[in-house]
Amino acid sequence: MLRKGQLSEDPAKQESEPTPLWAEKGTGVTSHESVVAGVSVSLSGSLRRQGQEAYDGIRLWVEHVVRAGGLTFGRNRANRPLRLVALDDASSVSRARGNAARLLTEERVDLLLGPYGSGSTLAVVPLAAAHGKILWNHGGASDAVTEAGSTCVVSVLSPASEYLRDLPRLARHRTGAQRAMVLYASRGTFASSIWRGVEAGARAAGFDIVRAIAFDSPLHDAKALLRRALTDSPNLLVVAGRFDDDVAIIWERQMLKTIGTVACVAAGASAFHHELHAHAEGVIGPSQWEPHLYERPSIGPSSDWFCSEFRRVFQRNPGYVAAQSYTMGIIIGECIRRAGSLEDRELLAAARRLDTTTLYGRFRLDPSTSRQVGHEIVLVEWRSGRKYPLAPTGVTPTSSPSDRGD
Repeated sequence: MLRKGQLSEDPAKQESEPTPLWAEKGTGVTSHESVVAGVSVSLSGSLRRQGQEAYDGIRLWVEHVVRAGGLTFGRNRANRPLRLVALDDASSVSRARGNAARLLTEERVDLLLGPYGSGSTLAVVPLAAAHGKILWNHGGASDAVTEAGSTCVVSVLSPASEYLRDLPRLARHRTGAQRAMVLYASRGTFASSIWRGVEAGARAAGFDIVRAIAFDSPLHDAKALLRRALTDSPNLLVVAGRFDDDVAIIWERQMLKTIGTVACVAAGASAFHHELHAHAEGVIGPSQWEPHLYERPSIGPSSDWFCSEFRRVFQRNPGYVAAQSYTMGIIIGECIRRAGSLEDRELLAAARRLDTTTLYGRFRLDPSTSRQVGHEIVLVEWRSGRKYPLAPTGVTPTSSPSDRGD
């Protein structure tokens, strides 16, 4: 694991494996000048769980590029090696900003990958813009990220306001729900983006009551918060805090037995069931990615291949955080191939023209705002220790259950 401020190893020094089947072959001519990618990652602190997952996805992408002979540029398909510089930000917004400044000024990185977390990502956006660099965003889902960085941010993930926008329609279809209550963390912009999306979805679905309570995170008294929330007798409850906040609230499941539909952001992650076991049953969450939903991507490997490789390297199954950071690398490589350049303006133009599919789903940006509009959120429900992707109506699974919750 990296220490604060410590650089990562050059992945080219790792033991090589056979070239992956999906990799496009170059001419065999490789420049000795490396492309340098830099990232600030949360390998310690409150976001270490998600930060490690994101970092592992990035490392796997770098390993695969190295094994494939480097990044391909343009029609002549000449390759250049890739080197990663990673700094631990300890889940600190100010440290993430400082790390990004170091990557841009001292390391002079060619590619700046975003940190994990909307707060840290937002802090880095102005630095990227000031240096004329694209911020390749895989970990900041707040709508404010795109709004603040429409000229320099390329996001692979759906914005937070889309996470649970369809949930009220699902709840109304299932149980006739008409009263929604959202509990969201007051700090930052991510949770408030979730709330705005649920509110819009509930209004569109014809809910009579849509209310919200903001709470301080970390949450210290889940029972007291729930007592306030239950005074309106909601039949849809949504929780949007940090992972530990969501777990603390759902742990009081006995208090929620009268609520027809319970959802929280953390339920999209496999670790949710690991923490809660039976308390997780029936809880719905948003997932940016579930394996086996996108098995014939236009570029890059399939989900099966990615999952197999991730298990080979890290001895565990990947979650959607790893899938989205890995996919960010696939998108970067495709933009470089199409642009034939590392010039950020040319890469941004290539990204805005790109309409394709990966193991993560569809990638398409709004050309005027750079908002991710191609990717779709998957709602999942925990049943018998497994996540079931839900169809748009919420009636039946769209595929077999994911076994990543076991």
